[in-house]
Amino acid sequence: MEPIGCTIIISNNNISVSYCHLSPIFLVNLGDKIDKGDIIGKVGPKNIYNIPNNPYKDSNGNPTNGATTGCHLHLTIKKDGIAVNPLNFFN
Repeated sequence: MEPIGCTIIISNNNISVSYCHLSPIFLVNLGDKIDKGDIIGKVGPKNIYNIPNNPYKDSNGNPTNGATTGCHLHLTIKKDGIAVNPLNFFN
């Protein structure tokens, strides 16, 4: 698991899963063992403060987690470094 900004990346062998636009208050720490069903973070809030070098701002100039239209989760799954359809991993 690797936190980057408001993103958590979980890697296992040749698969990595990125969860972006999270709250900066993570529920896990670097090096934690993650099991299926574990809650690792929460989505949002839209405006976040005290994140050094945050380039994201809303239309009012307030710092955001990149979700300037509202809170949401950006999920990316990569296999061997190439983005794949995440629906292939859900039953």
